[in-house]
Amino acid sequence: MTKTPKRPRDPNQLAKFIVDAATGETETLPDSAKVVRAKKAGAKGGPARAQALTPEQRSEIAHLAAQARWKKS
Repeated sequence: MTKTPKRPRDPNQLAKFIVDAATGETETLPDSAKVVRAKKAGAKGGPARAQALTPEQRSEIAHLAAQARWKKS
């Protein structure tokens, strides 16, 4: 899912942004270096955390997640 770009504050740029959005000519902005680094760190962090946990801890976390998913309001 892509995020919509931030609307410009300048009225002229805002008008161009609205026209581009209405005609479907908006360009997706490239990911910043910060976002790219965060994605890499997240990809490493999940498996590292899973290795650090015991099987019982992983099971408890999964059990709590399943309860939260299926909880009725």
